[in-house]
Amino acid sequence: MHIAFQNIQKSFGKNHVLKDISFSIKEGEICALLGENGAGKSTLMNILGGIHRPDAGSIYADGKEVRFTAPEQSIKLGISFIHQELNLINDLPIYENMFLERDYTKGFRRVPHQEMIQETKAIFERMQVDLDPRTLVKDLDSSYKQIIEICRAITMHASVIIMDEPTTSLTDSEIERVFSMMRHLRDQQVSIIFISHKLKEVIEVCDTYTVLRDGNLVSQGQVSDVTTKELARFMVGYDVRTDQLIQQRERGKEILRADKLTDAAAFSNVSFSVHQGEVVGFTGLLGDGRSELFQSIFGAHDISSGKLFLYGKEIHIHTTMDAIKHGIAYLPRNRKENAIIKDMDILENSAIASWKRHAKWGVIQHSIHKEKLEVFQKQLKIRMTNASNNILNLSGGNQQKIVLAKWLSTDPRILILDNPTQGVDVGAKEDMYDIILRLADKGVGIIILSSEANEILRLCNRTYVMYHGRLQGELKAEDMNEQAIMELATGGDAFI
Repeated sequence: MHIAFQNIQKSFGKNHVLKDISFSIKEGEICALLGENGAGKSTLMNILGGIHRPDAGSIYADGKEVRFTAPEQSIKLGISFIHQELNLINDLPIYENMFLERDYTKGFRRVPHQEMIQETKAIFERMQVDLDPRTLVKDLDSSYKQIIEICRAITMHASVIIMDEPTTSLTDSEIERVFSMMRHLRDQQVSIIFISHKLKEVIEVCDTYTVLRDGNLVSQGQVSDVTTKELARFMVGYDVRTDQLIQQRERGKEILRADKLTDAAAFSNVSFSVHQGEVVGFTGLLGDGRSELFQSIFGAHDISSGKLFLYGKEIHIHTTMDAIKHGIAYLPRNRKENAIIKDMDILENSAIASWKRHAKWGVIQHSIHKEKLEVFQKQLKIRMTNASNNILNLSGGNQQKIVLAKWLSTDPRILILDNPTQGVDVGAKEDMYDIILRLADKGVGIIILSSEANEILRLCNRTYVMYHGRLQGELKAEDMNEQAIMELATGGDAFI
């Protein structure tokens, strides 16, 4: 299907989000839709998906003007939207999630579970996905949840698929599987709109690009004619640095030390240390156990054996409140399920971790938290109109910044960042990196859990590489490169 946007405009109150946007996506084309968080990408796609209505302008499908007043109309036309925040029901099995938006009962007929299971199996075999359709979604990690969303779009015979940050939490092999799916769909004349901040992926898989900045269309063309550096400049309006950010500073005293931490299900015999002013990386492949390790250190799960020391003194952490009291902060990987509180506003989400810290006679001091949020808004360049708005009104990247502000408000000694730049654009990444380095300069111990080798190489003074729940090796900055990291991450010879 050929899709054309003509002079699309959209405002929310005084916030003019889209300003006269016109461009098109050809049938059987993969088009990258790029821009910083808040540039208008999601709003434009929500208009195409029938979630919002434009204030002005038109959408054409195969030359015929279409107007959507509900998502069902967009779906019926063959447009499928895979949102950045996945729309799956955790308490249902995979096969039932695959058919959430389809009437499969045919009148008064009972739900044909076996037919749904068999059809799901057929799709999985076609896409080379090794999953049991009867598995509950809550038992899957985020990477497989993303793959289920893509497979669900395929079952709905979509002719246009919108993919909003589909590879954020996927490993390299899973990303290649997604790209293989995309190319296969393109060969079948399916049009794909690919929203991503990973510009290398854009170059690899997309045919064309369109860049939005502050609600304006600033550039479009063939991907083969541009570089990642040029795309980044179009997005932010200036050249984005790509240099190594590691700073040589005198290492301070040891803050945190782990001695043979073990949890039989996820990690075993893990020992490491973090000093004042250090940025320490933990990386590996999917299932390496690093997230489970630091969730346990933060008190979210029990540790079977081993010891934990803070400034040389053994500590015992049984709850997340224990961790916070000891000055440990943890920004989790899954923002939607573990970081934001959807029923709270922006100010409340930014302050909840430090309510008790600033309370007076048990009363929350909103004025103090508002002042802190204003400071973080400037430092992190958070795009927001009113702190009393619901957190879901923000783009995914700005939500991530609010979560970071929440933990910075606790003045942590140790800051654990699990996939910190997930869903964050290239400009905002640099802002977050600056904050991380400034905190390290102040003596905070920073721990970064990331699968992005470039992020590890640019930021970390030392990096621990994990493999199947064990530390496979430690690399100092001068020894780090992608090959060395991958060798350890795949079980190669250890350096420690």
